[in-house]
Amino acid sequence: MTWTANSCFVTLAILFLWRGEEVAEACSCSPAHPQEAFCHSDVVIRGKVVGVQEVDAGNDIYGNPIKRIKYDIKQIKMFKGPSDDIDAIYTAPISAVCGVTLEKNGKEYLITGKLKDDGTMHITLCDFIQPWDELSETQKKSLTQRYEMGCGCKITRCTSIPCMVSSPAECLWTDWLIEKKVYGGQAKHFACIKRSDDSCAWYRGSAPPKKEFMDIEDP
Repeated sequence: MTWTANSCFVTLAILFLWRGEEVAEACSCSPAHPQEAFCHSDVVIRGKVVGVQEVDAGNDIYGNPIKRIKYDIKQIKMFKGPSDDIDAIYTAPISAVCGVTLEKNGKEYLITGKLKDDGTMHITLCDFIQPWDELSETQKKSLTQRYEMGCGCKITRCTSIPCMVSSPAECLWTDWLIEKKVYGGQAKHFACIKRSDDSCAWYRGSAPPKKEFMDIEDP
């Protein structure tokens, strides 16, 4: 291979890596407590995938076609959203731009997402999407009342010490700090609820199976 060819190859490789980093950085978001995901989403449903296809979604500003993955959905229950059932969900085709992969094997999911102006539901990797069977009993029960009761509260993710609340209407989410995992005891077994004096506090649902993760006073 000549020097010129080598030079061109290296230049292309650098451009490819730079573009790859740019795409990778295109999907970046902080984890959200399930309650936050519920409160900030337009739609929250329990459903399963019954079909999948790649569809055209118009063109970008350069005239290039935009592809989307369309999941045909059988909605089992809606916890939040429009009056009509959700029968399809759209997402980007690859994870580098926040596309979500759902399995078409009868698996049921809890799916949170946004509604577009045309009434279609769209999801990204930044939304809270979990297999239904992997949710705790507290999480399932909180979808019908507790999470909504706490939508006026702020949940602050605590990743290092010191970590403190900035107002009474705030709950500290310390799963990463205490358990070194994103979705630990607080995500699985607690909801942040507004009390009668407008302050917020963690509310304990079903107790963790082996130990209490922290001493938190119920409202």
